[in-house]
Amino acid sequence: MAVTLPEPVLAQYERFSLYNSPYPAHDGGCAIDLYPGTLVDGRTTAAPSPVAGTVRETRTVRAPPKPYAPEHDHLILLEPADSSLLAGLTVRILHVEPSVAAGDIVERGESLGRLVRAGFFAPWVDNHLHVGVRSPDQNPYRASGSLPIELGVSVRPLAWDGTGRVVATGDTYAVLDAPTHPAPGAGFAGVRADGGGVLDGGLPHYEGGGVLERDDDPNPVVALNGDRVGIADGRTITWDDVTVLANDEPITGLSLFCAQDGDFGAKLICPERSFAVGDRVQVRIRSSDRD
Repeated sequence: MAVTLPEPVLAQYERFSLYNSPYPAHDGGCAIDLYPGTLVDGRTTAAPSPVAGTVRETRTVRAPPKPYAPEHDHLILLEPADSSLLAGLTVRILHVEPSVAAGDIVERGESLGRLVRAGFFAPWVDNHLHVGVRSPDQNPYRASGSLPIELGVSVRPLAWDGTGRVVATGDTYAVLDAPTHPAPGAGFAGVRADGGGVLDGGLPHYEGGGVLERDDDPNPVVALNGDRVGIADGRTITWDDVTVLANDEPITGLSLFCAQDGDFGAKLICPERSFAVGDRVQVRIRSSDRD
């Protein structure tokens, strides 16, 4: 059983990703990260509710220890309203310090509290709500076990030749000016894989990723600009043993996601290297089997 998140749910967020996470809850696209803002506009703390409904419970949970993060995160369980397409299911939300309590009724888009950066976050990850959906007979507290998520929106694949200029930087990342969103605010877009589909995930710094909006292509090989990146089983990709190169030097990887904001561009994960705004960058993928 899969559950579809309709357009009104997704459209209120700047970005989303089904696969850009190292945690098993995202395996097979069984959870989604919803980003109300971007790194370019600062780390927003806004936490708009994905659905209308009633708060079933809130809990404080322990997070992985990280020197830059608090040791606790928070879990919010929502029972969607009868009018919702998710009625009868349980929506499970992490990374929000709640301003709501059990029994509160919330509307879609209403604040659930304040986004927090607990130890589940790598330093390059922007603030987001982690959302999973479960049937009533499933344990709502286990980290994994949510239903596969389908998208009630189309995602436009954007061709990208691997080049661009740096427009923003941080201690662990750099953002390029390409590919550009053709119509910001008018739908989601993402980096196009060779042969079609949109790439989603941390390449290759997380074990796998996804290819969305791909036609029924019998060839499981997934590539970017002629460089093979992995093998797809349905929409889920197992990355090959590859290295991402920026100007012929290795970096940690590429962060791939779906976005509708005007600041969209390829995001390089590069804590081991520094880039300056204005630098010209060429990105390629090298197989570890090559000399």
